[in-house]
Amino acid sequence: MRLELTKRGDYAVRAMLALARGAGGGLLSARRIADAMRIPVRFLPQVLADLQRAGLVEAAPGRAGGYRLSRDAASINLLEVIEAVEGDSRRRTCVLRGSPCGSDGHCDVHDVFFRGQEAMLTTLGAETLADLAGAGGATRG
Repeated sequence: MRLELTKRGDYAVRAMLALARGAGGGLLSARRIADAMRIPVRFLPQVLADLQRAGLVEAAPGRAGGYRLSRDAASINLLEVIEAVEGDSRRRTCVLRGSPCGSDGHCDVHDVFFRGQEAMLTTLGAETLADLAGAGGATRG
């Protein structure tokens, strides 16, 4: 069993932390975000576009343009960020059978895995960017 983000999810979380920590509500360029968080600059615009479509980031075009959070960091949770780039995090297939859950009943571990999944999603939904950005630079590696 693995609990890990895709590269896209990783970059999204790091970019959002950079925006939460930087510029005091002002704009940060993609280059500045990429440099601060060690994100390949060629992938960042795609990730930021996903975050913008999800309503988490605002973009201002032009030489003096850049990106900023569309809401206060305390109102954006980690689950929103992850799902903006990776989609719905809820498992749809049975962990034992590989078919859609419930299509032919529930397997013996369904309830345990469902509770574990809900606990994880609740935990990710409870952590805000403000909480995480205040924790220091631990996500930069």
